[in-house]
Amino acid sequence: MAGSAVLLISCPDQKGLVSAIADFLFEHGGNILHADQHQDAELGLFLMRVEWDLEGFSLDLSEVPARFGPIARRFGMEWRLASSFQRPRVAVFVSRQIHCLVDLLYRHRAGELACEIPLIVSNHSEGEWIAAACGIPYYRFEIVPGRREEAEARQIELLEAHRIDLVVLARYMQILSPAMVGRFPNRIINIHHSFLPAFSGAKPYHQAYERGVKLIGATSHYVTEILDDGPIIEQDVVRISHRDQVPDLVRKGQDLEKVVLSRAVRWQVENRILVYGRKTVVFS
Repeated sequence: MAGSAVLLISCPDQKGLVSAIADFLFEHGGNILHADQHQDAELGLFLMRVEWDLEGFSLDLSEVPARFGPIARRFGMEWRLASSFQRPRVAVFVSRQIHCLVDLLYRHRAGELACEIPLIVSNHSEGEWIAAACGIPYYRFEIVPGRREEAEARQIELLEAHRIDLVVLARYMQILSPAMVGRFPNRIINIHHSFLPAFSGAKPYHQAYERGVKLIGATSHYVTEILDDGPIIEQDVVRISHRDQVPDLVRKGQDLEKVVLSRAVRWQVENRILVYGRKTVVFS
C-alpha cells in the first residue's frame, strides 16, 4: 500500500490559505483523505491538518520541503510533514503504579497505537514482569535524592541511543529536570490524576476527597518546566459521591487515567495535535 502523508500547519489567518494548500496537492496528484482546520479569531491564527493518499502522488516525500517551501514562506507558515510509514519510537516511563503501562502495552499489541515501544524506563521494579512478557527491555534507574541529574543524564543517553521520538510518563512519579524537558519539547506526555488545573502536585485524590468534590478527573498534557502546567491534550471526569473514600477515588480515577493517556498518545503518534501558546488543537 502507498500509505498517506500529513501536513500540520499553523500561520497567521489570511485569504487563500486553503486554496494554496489544496492546489499544491492537486498539482502533484495528491488525493485528500482528511482535512480539518481551526481559526483562533482572538490571535488571528490559522491551524490545519491535511492528510492525503500517496497513491499517485508525484513527489517523493523528501522533495516536499523544497516544493512546498515557497508557499509556506509566502504565508508565514510553521509546518511539519509526516507519513504513515514513520512509526514514532516511544519510551514509556513508569514508577510503582503500572496500570497505565499495562494498558498502553495492550493497546500497542492490539494495533491501536501506530508506534514502536523499544524500551521502558523506571525507578522501581514493579513493571518488569509485563515488560518481559512483551519482550521489551526494562531499564531501572535508582533516583537518589540530590543526584537526580546523574540518573537523568544516563536516561538521556539511553533515549538518544534508541532514537526516541516521544516520551510517555505513565505515572512516573518523578519531576523531570529542565535539561530533560528541553531535549524533548512538546514530546513528553504526562498523565496527571486530577482535572487540571485543580489539584496539581502530589496526592490529588486525597486533595479531592478533603474538598468533597463531586467529580474527579484525569488530564494528559505536555510536560514543561512548570509542574503540571503544560498544554492540555485530553481530559475526562467521573462522578463520585459522599460515600466514596480515598481508595474509591483512586480506583475510579485509575480507569480514567488509562483512557485519557491512551487517547493522547494515539493522537500524538497519528499527528493530530498542534500546540500554540498554552493550548492545543486536536484534529479529529
